Formats: sequence, C-alpha cells, structure tokens
Amino acid sequence: MRRGVLVFAAVPVVATAAVFLFSPSDSGDAPSGPPAATARSAREEAKDRAEREREQDDAVLADLPAGLAAPDKKELAQRLVASADNSTLDWRSLYGSIEDLGDGQGYTAGIAGFCTGTHDLRTLVERYTADRPDNGLARYLPALRKVDGTDSHEGLDPGFTAAWQAEAEVPAFRKAQEKERDRVYFEPAVRLAKLDGLTTLGQFVYYDAIIFHGPDTGADGFYGLRERAMKRAKTPAAGGDEKEFLDAFLDVRRAALRAGRDGDTSRVDTAQRRFLQAGNLALDPPLTWQVYGDTYQVP
Repeated sequence: MRRGVLVFAAVPVVATAAVFLFSPSDSGDAPSGPPAATARSAREEAKDRAEREREQDDAVLADLPAGLAAPDKKELAQRLVASADNSTLDWRSLYGSIEDLGDGQGYTAGIAGFCTGTHDLRTLVERYTADRPDNGLARYLPALRKVDGTDSHEGLDPGFTAAWQAEAEVPAFRKAQEKERDRVYFEPAVRLAKLDGLTTLGQFVYYDAIIFHGPDTGADGFYGLRERAMKRAKTPAAGGDEKEFLDAFLDVRRAALRAGRDGDTSRVDTAQRRFLQAGNLALDPPLTWQVYGDTYQVP
C-alpha cells in the first residue's frame, strides 16, 4: 500500500553528455578526457540552460489558476489521500502515526507516509535537526542513515516510535512535516501537472500517484508511470484531450497497483476514475468515493 524506493527528492535530473574528438598523439597515447576547464564550462552551460527553462516554466505557471494549490483544494487533496492511505479524512491526526506495514520499507510515519527505507524520513529529520539541533529525533540520525534503503530497525528499536510520537506534539515538527510533504510531493506534482495542461483533478491524480509510488523514474515510480501514459495518449499541453490522457494515466497506474503488495485498486476505480467519469475536472464537492470498501463524503 506504499510507494517503492525513493530515488529522487523532487524531479528527475537529466544528465547531458559532451562528446570530445581528438587525434592520437605521436606517442600513441590518447587524452584521458576533456580538459577540466572544458568540462566545467559544459556543466555551467547545462546549469544555465536548466535555469532558463525553469524561468520560462515559471512564467507560464504565473498565468494559470491556482488549481489544487488553492487552500480549499489543497485541504481536500490531503483528505482524499488520508482516506486511501490511513482510512480517515482527518489528515492532521497523522503527524504522530508510525508503524511498520510489512512492505519492505521500514517504518512508515507522519502525514505523507515518510519511510525509514525510502530516504524521505531521514531527509525530514536531517532538515528538521538543522533548524532544531536539540530535538528528540536527532540522536537517531546515525541509525536512520544506516537503515536507509532497507527495512531494518537496527538502532531504532525500541525507542524511535515513542520519540517520533512525542516529537509530533511539537508544532515546529508538524510544520516541518508539512514543509517536506510540499517540497518533495505536492509542489512537484502540481507544477508538472499544470505544465502538462491538467486542471485540478489531473493535478490531484499526479499528487496521489507521487505520494504512493514515490518520485521514482522506474517503471512503477511516478515519473515512470507518466512516461508510460504519455506513450498511450498526449497531454493537453501537447495537444491531447485531458480526459483521454487521465484515462491512460489511471490505466497505467491501476496496473501498477494490481501488481503491488495487496493488489487493491480502489483509490483509482472507485475514487479518481469516478470523479473523471462524472466530468468533475475541477474536483468540486460534493464528493463521494470508496477506498478499501469504506465510503467517504465531502459535502
């Protein structure tokens, strides 16, 4: 019921390779690589190009409606995700939640399902500790670094779960969880959905997928799912129909969910797909949906 190994903190990085031509020297030796200055210049050029592209994207986004980033829609998005991941609409009750789900990702905790095995929980605690060195989780950082990428509890048991729950009572740690959720999941998903030409429902479809599958470029990671969907249908930004593209994305995601640990696809079948079939691209209440057989409503 949780995402796979977290590979990237936000968006995938595209590496640019430079090819250098040379002639063998009289001695027959070939240069071992480009001069340091040339390599540095290539890196700087790639960085400048990425910054220019981001500025261009920012200009496009500035003219678009808030969509899922509007306060009421963002609140709704958290409630929808909480219903699927934690069987509740009260997402604020989850700051202190922590358990091992037996999914190979160690402890899953907090409002975004941060995991000890998928880098994001470790990063959260590291960033929080940089601001508040005396927090109750700081002493577990060596263990969190050691178990990262595994399902091990070594160095965490028996005190880590109690320490997490205690720290979750601290307002600053709650804010830290929200900030990290937004930085790693919400903001990248909404940004990319808007650039793909998707409206509020499509932005939520992306957000729920990145929360569950993680910002991974593998076949069943969020970016991998998007690439697979784009082979089936064009995004609206590329001239396609939004409903057709979202249908394709949900088809691809449904297949990934079926192949998962519990095989449940209700968060697609009886939630997001229903909103899409109803033509509710604005994700406007009232909403009724089912996840894992439970019914939820937002009036």
